[in-house]
Amino acid sequence: MRRPTIKDVAERAKVSLKTVSRVINNEPSVMQGTRARVLHAISELDYEPDPSARNLRSATPFVIGLVYDNPNPYHIIGVQNGVLAACRETGFDLQIHPCDSSSPLLADELGEWARRSRLAGLVLTAPMSESPELIAALAARGVKLVRIIAATEDPRDGHPCVYVDDHDAAYEITEHLIQLGHQRIGFLWGGLAHRSSTERYQGYEKALKDYGITLDKHLVVQGDYTFDDGFRGARRLLALRDPPTAIFGSNDEIAAGVLAAAKSAGMNVPYDLSIAGFEDSPFSKQSWPALTTAKQATEDIARHAARLLISGLRQDAYEDNPIVMHNQGFVPQLVVRGSTAPMRPRASGNEN
Repeated sequence: MRRPTIKDVAERAKVSLKTVSRVINNEPSVMQGTRARVLHAISELDYEPDPSARNLRSATPFVIGLVYDNPNPYHIIGVQNGVLAACRETGFDLQIHPCDSSSPLLADELGEWARRSRLAGLVLTAPMSESPELIAALAARGVKLVRIIAATEDPRDGHPCVYVDDHDAAYEITEHLIQLGHQRIGFLWGGLAHRSSTERYQGYEKALKDYGITLDKHLVVQGDYTFDDGFRGARRLLALRDPPTAIFGSNDEIAAGVLAAAKSAGMNVPYDLSIAGFEDSPFSKQSWPALTTAKQATEDIARHAARLLISGLRQDAYEDNPIVMHNQGFVPQLVVRGSTAPMRPRASGNEN
């Protein structure tokens, strides 16, 4: 059977081809009753617009791109789902582009990809979104973009963004551990290229300082946002002569690695060791005990970033919701679960 065409939809709905096109493109100039009739015909015929043909006909391309370089698959899935949700609201399509953020040719690569694929714009995730040089290079090439970045406030630098306050959320996690009585709190970094790692570390450091706890550099371990680095980092911390009573992993994958290391050492979590993560990914809920973490609304963040991009491309896309036309901040919220508990005094043999 042949695929239904836009002409079939127009005949079924008893409207012109132009009216069907306006409905498909989500243009506001269509009466509500007519729009409903066209949508009903589209549903009955199971009609699917051809995005490549629509792109060629339109002065404004209807495809956006998502660029990422992140080892955390759960985070990337959340970002993809959020961007896709915004695309489906407005009839845009999505192309996804994993890349090497350290490549010296990245600006050329992304610029050529956007040109070749006729992309209307890009959603950039960290660490690419946090590179001023890359942003400037893409802007010089005429590439429209929206960034997802870690920041405590709107940078107001002329480039649209959605910003996430990792600093204050990390402060709250560390404060939670301190208020449980923990003084020796280990910290496992995520990737150094990600500003989120720096923001989370600085929140941890600030909480220690505010509570009068001296920062012990032996309790801070570099790594990446991976389970394996969480496991290795925890093994290193737990081998110290005076090990931490709590460990804060920069994301939930790291924290899950810490949990595995603690269990392999025969430790009882949370009574021998409290563990906290960040992001509230499936790792945090599926672990046993479930992980205390900071709930980061990854899908909502990505959805707003895509909406912000689309509203800049088509001003009629969100006329009924002007908030999506502005930069927006998100603050992850502390979620206390079974992996943290009040510190239990240790035997004197464990002390210096």
